[in-house]
Amino acid sequence: MTPHRKCLVLGILLSLLLPVAVAFAVTPDEMLSDPKLESRARVISQELRCVVCPNQSIDDSNAPLAKDLRVLIRDRLKAGDSNAQAIDFVVERYGNFVLLKPPFQLNTLLLWLAPALLAIIVLFQLMRFLRRQQSLPASEGFDSVEAESRDELSADETKRLREILEKGPTS
Repeated sequence: MTPHRKCLVLGILLSLLLPVAVAFAVTPDEMLSDPKLESRARVISQELRCVVCPNQSIDDSNAPLAKDLRVLIRDRLKAGDSNAQAIDFVVERYGNFVLLKPPFQLNTLLLWLAPALLAIIVLFQLMRFLRRQQSLPASEGFDSVEAESRDELSADETKRLREILEKGPTS
């Protein structure tokens, strides 16, 4: 097997094992003995963001803080909290940032509208650029380099070129 093929096979195996590695974020010692409570805890854990890992739920994260939050959620469920109460408990301490889908409120308005605003700005700049390119005369646009390269050499330039080709460059 060639080294190139070995790398390809290794890459495929690693990509197949990645989902399995994520599944091990919740360790057996965290899991609750009651399957219904455990399933509720997993649903809640998938809705909460790990504040250490970028855009990863605490259910998928191996960070120590994510583990602490998973244990906290399970403790709240064992104490009799509803899903909403357990989530509110965490949000009260970490803010809306801990939610993977933060609510649409005045303080999260920029978070929700930023992608649309950014897209509008990019489209506006692109339109300005295209209009500017269309209004430029040929001598100022991209075609000017091409036009200059098609011009004939002057008599002096032709003479100088012949000298260089015959004798070599002079300093």
